[in-house]
Amino acid sequence: MRWTLKPKPESKKIEALQKALQVDEVVATLLVQRGIETYEDAKKFFRPSLDDLHDPYLMKDMDKAVARIEKAMANNENILVYGDYDVDGTTSVALMSAYLKSKYNLVYTYIPNRYDEGYGISYKGINFALENNFTLIIALDCGIKSVDKVAYAKELGIDFIICDHHRPADTIPEAAAVLDPKRDDCTYPYKELCGCGVGFKLIQALALKDGKTDEDLVDYLDLVATAIGADIVPIDGENRVLAYFGLMVINSNPRPGIKAILNQIEKTELTITDVVFVVAPRINAAGRMEHGNFAVRLLTEEEEGLAAKYASEINEYNLDRRETDKQVTEEALKQIEEQKEQNRLTTVVYGEAWHKGVIGIVASRLTETYYRPTLVFTKSGDKLAASARSVKGFDIYNALEACSEHIEQFGGHKYAAGLTLLEENYEAFKQAFEDEVSKTIDRSLLTPEIKIDVKIDLEDITPKFYRILKQFAPFGPNNMTPVFMTDNLVDTGYGKCVGEDKTHLRITVAQPQSKSLVAIGFGMGDKFDLVSKKKTFKAVYSIDENEWQGNVSLQLKLRDIKE
Repeated sequence: MRWTLKPKPESKKIEALQKALQVDEVVATLLVQRGIETYEDAKKFFRPSLDDLHDPYLMKDMDKAVARIEKAMANNENILVYGDYDVDGTTSVALMSAYLKSKYNLVYTYIPNRYDEGYGISYKGINFALENNFTLIIALDCGIKSVDKVAYAKELGIDFIICDHHRPADTIPEAAAVLDPKRDDCTYPYKELCGCGVGFKLIQALALKDGKTDEDLVDYLDLVATAIGADIVPIDGENRVLAYFGLMVINSNPRPGIKAILNQIEKTELTITDVVFVVAPRINAAGRMEHGNFAVRLLTEEEEGLAAKYASEINEYNLDRRETDKQVTEEALKQIEEQKEQNRLTTVVYGEAWHKGVIGIVASRLTETYYRPTLVFTKSGDKLAASARSVKGFDIYNALEACSEHIEQFGGHKYAAGLTLLEENYEAFKQAFEDEVSKTIDRSLLTPEIKIDVKIDLEDITPKFYRILKQFAPFGPNNMTPVFMTDNLVDTGYGKCVGEDKTHLRITVAQPQSKSLVAIGFGMGDKFDLVSKKKTFKAVYSIDENEWQGNVSLQLKLRDIKE
């Protein structure tokens, strides 16, 4: 691990904020690092308000999208709400269809089959619309690159409204409206919405026309917060407001489908991290193992008994997904070992029979293990399909773009993407990808980095300090959980390896003349020698609470330790 201490902001800015907020230097430093420099900034950060949401009509084509939907309703047209099979796509479809159905009956949903149709808008989906007399398709979390498919639909008399957040190509599809804040010609103030977030802006615009306020839409934000967490978009600006209120709904009055998922786990109050690791995988499992329709059905069900039944089915898909993911990961790791390709700067593996639904998860696991840009391929019809994952700081989308002569289709983000190619192009692509990464990557990015916000002493960690830290949530990109470093530590003699297989480290740390605190390091059992026999060491950690037999105490969650 590379430890990088973030540069300390200007002292003047820290002192001014300390004075304005009456907080200590560490808190003021953490805030200034996050771009919060004034009392007003801090108020918006600590007290998110629906008033901070932007006018949806600032987004290019929003007026056209609303006009086309109003026309469809006036003419009794059938509307098809179309979205991808992942969490962002299925929550978007649930959100849009639920809102439209609250005011209009002729609304139906469509999720493409992951294995038969693949990612995004498909010709099969358009033909389904034609056969069933749909004249308007609202595509969510996909469509920005579907120039040919949108043109095909237009020839058939079917209009598209696209709500996407992926990077557009040079040509924008000729749809009735294209909502995407990442369009070069869109001046919308916030660029980092997820697909469900763009969908929310559209229902916000429709609601304004009906004389409704943002308060009237709060109940939809449990879906938006789930998508924000699952899609790993920045949790700043507008996303922070949406996630903040969405979590409030999840914890107080979630829709029956999400409530049914929460009933499967023992957790009283969910954080965005719980949404990412508990709620999202279950929703995702439907599209991975069976069909995304099951997720939409769960998220739109209003009867609690049926929602519980659907959640139970989806939990079974999730258990299957875990088993399959474990098996494919083991096979992929074995393939890498056998290929003796550890000197490469990329990881590219292929298994003809690997389940397409888990290759993204497996790519993430391989990235964690070898820490280099990673692609996991499997057979998909007459082509190969892959999920791509990157290391922090390296844009894998750009690397794929540089190899596009070998690729049939690709799309995604800086750190995660998907692609298809012809089997005969696999070896040429694999070499081209290695060459491109070798040419463009900074070698230091191939060592995992821990970014440390502030160096502190144990005496700085008080209940009051932690209460303020908790208010920094929800955490995510651009507002990560604060990470601290403390040196001159010793274990007071109670250190041990814990867990069934003794892979975790539990120690009680102290500095000279300071109180002691319990610290837990998951997967860090192999570092026990660094802290045994009263050796002095330094640690990087975050702070959280430990609840044991009704008692709540602060503890350090270790990220790494060094001599």
